[in-house]
Amino acid sequence: METHHMRHTDQLPRMKRIAGQVVGIQRMIEEGRYCMDILIQLRAVRAALKRVEGNILERHLKHCVAQAIGDPAVAEQKVTELQKYFEADQS
Repeated sequence: METHHMRHTDQLPRMKRIAGQVVGIQRMIEEGRYCMDILIQLRAVRAALKRVEGNILERHLKHCVAQAIGDPAVAEQKVTELQKYFEADQS
């Protein structure tokens, strides 16, 4: 079964904003800014990354996994991929 991967180019503007935030945090550290200000910005970056991750995961489930349902071997592979992904997140 040939698989077609989803394109996630609509996530690029978010990723560019996140990259800008990270550069801003780096600048804050270089300038010796207050710890809590840095921590607040770090939390904002983590939240933004989680949104991108959630969007891509949702598409993966709706597209890639749903497409694999017709082929038990491929479906099992997709489930294993997701298990490994979430196990790595627990470490």
